[in-house]
Amino acid sequence: MKRGLLIIISGPSGVGKGTIRSYFMQDESLCLAYSTSMTTRKPRVGEVDGKDYFFTTRDQFEKAMEAGELLEWAEFVGNYYGTPLREVERLRNEGKNVLLEIEVQGATQVREKCPDALSIFIVPPNMEELEKRIRGRRSEPEEIVQQRLAKAAGEMKMAKDYKYVICNDDPQLAADMIKLIIKKHMHA
Repeated sequence: MKRGLLIIISGPSGVGKGTIRSYFMQDESLCLAYSTSMTTRKPRVGEVDGKDYFFTTRDQFEKAMEAGELLEWAEFVGNYYGTPLREVERLRNEGKNVLLEIEVQGATQVREKCPDALSIFIVPPNMEELEKRIRGRRSEPEEIVQQRLAKAAGEMKMAKDYKYVICNDDPQLAADMIKLIIKKHMHA
């Protein structure tokens, strides 16, 4: 059995990574498995532990970091986010193409550890649209919104480090482009 691909989808907060993913995740021809990240942040309304994230304590997260149990991790606006390594390896060894939807700092770590990873960076049509999307969530105080916008400006400069850059002007079109990229690499 052929080992599955490791696919990184990254980009600034609010760019629409989750929306794009929802358009292609169920496409059985892609043989995808979503890697659920671990985080110390509190769940947003509707998020389910073990599905959207593994919600954990700061102490538990730091123990996982020290034990080398994370493929990548980052701290952002006071919370840790990371990818459990064991689950990623299990899925890839089963022939699944593992999708990591992670932020830029974590993506850099994964690309260093796994040079064969397929990296895709999602950009907004412009920064005004990104701000509109972040504010449209209405889930965070103004201070956090400002931190996300400032971080996004720096992250946009890192797009050049990815194999592919996709503009999310139309989520369905962006999803279709990502599907084509994955299929190309599946048959390489």
